[in-house]
Amino acid sequence: MATARPVVSVYQFDDPSKKEGSVTMPNVLVSPLRPDLVRFVHTNIAKNKRMAHSVYIEAGHETAAQSWHTGRAVARIPRAPGGGTHRAGQGAFGNMCRGGHMFNPTRTWRRWHRRVNSTMRRHAVASALAASSLVPLVMARGHRIGKISEVPLVVSDGLESTTKTKKAVEILAKLGCGDELSKVKDSKTVRAGKGKMRNRRYKMRRGPLVVFNEDNGLVRAMRNIPGVETCSVDRLNLLSLAPGGNFGRFIVWTQSAFKKLNEMYGSLKSGAPMKKGYTLPRAQMENADLERLINSNEIQSVLKPKMEAPRKHDTRLNPFTHKEVMAKLNPYAAEKKAEDSADVKKRKAERVKAGVEYNKKFKKGDSTFYKKLMKAFEAKAPAPIEKADDEEEHPEFFEVGFTICVLATTLREQT
Repeated sequence: MATARPVVSVYQFDDPSKKEGSVTMPNVLVSPLRPDLVRFVHTNIAKNKRMAHSVYIEAGHETAAQSWHTGRAVARIPRAPGGGTHRAGQGAFGNMCRGGHMFNPTRTWRRWHRRVNSTMRRHAVASALAASSLVPLVMARGHRIGKISEVPLVVSDGLESTTKTKKAVEILAKLGCGDELSKVKDSKTVRAGKGKMRNRRYKMRRGPLVVFNEDNGLVRAMRNIPGVETCSVDRLNLLSLAPGGNFGRFIVWTQSAFKKLNEMYGSLKSGAPMKKGYTLPRAQMENADLERLINSNEIQSVLKPKMEAPRKHDTRLNPFTHKEVMAKLNPYAAEKKAEDSADVKKRKAERVKAGVEYNKKFKKGDSTFYKKLMKAFEAKAPAPIEKADDEEEHPEFFEVGFTICVLATTLREQT
């Protein structure tokens, strides 16, 4: 159920701080919410104001093009005739060709409009009316109703006699719609796309919808206020109640229009007196608290006992490669591993220390075998030779002789 309030307050149109009385909540405002039905009906009936249009029926075919057929190593698309120009031999007719027809050309005999069942339309309107009486849905749609006294907002019938736009704006501001009107006025922007060239240059948000019973000048007073729309209670339209297919529009009712809802839609038992063969939709669940229903003693007493879930066996993991598994099997494993690691480090340190001590004791500098072995291959410097007196007189002979002695010594040592 959308709401269950028995009565709704009626406020004076010129002084909302005072109440004129109360009216009974119409049954249509507690109809079940069907957003799927509202969107479907809105999508289809919105197509019924489209005008038929199409492209020129000969577009893309105003040339005597013919295919070259096979054997010329080109596609078999029709080609423009002639020669001596760029156009000659170019592809034609096809939607992939320059100057060809479009794919699936629009025709005036296309099925532009859609027929929607009357019962579906009425159900959608009833659901949209019910949504307009719920504060969360109205706010979710973007309406600024923080200063509104009550939703649905019902005012006295004096509002229907308003004839001046200035007076109408003052009345809406007193009712708490000032923020809503400012939001609508500030939302006016230039439309994106080609529409700005087609007599719909600007777009703007929707404001409150004023529903009346008799028009005594109200429509003329409200028609120039940005975002504000008026509608007779006898001609409620889903396009106005749920713009864009989203229900929850903010509606201002006059008292007589609000009372007439019961005359039009009636109740589940009596049917709708003013709508032949129609009855308000019935909620699938009288009590939507599903959790409370399932957990009630009446239902739980007839249910089968709860089945135990099948036992799941964990994957067996190798404890020697998974520390967590080893810790479960042997809590002392981590400590034991740390002790073993410390023991290994200790033994290694002892080996290094023993090696150092051995080297100090038995390997003294040049006395090692390797160093002795390598000394045999080192070139020894020749012993200095004292110069004789003849060397001073003939130095060139002595230098040659000294070189020969050095070479002989080196060869002897190597052999």
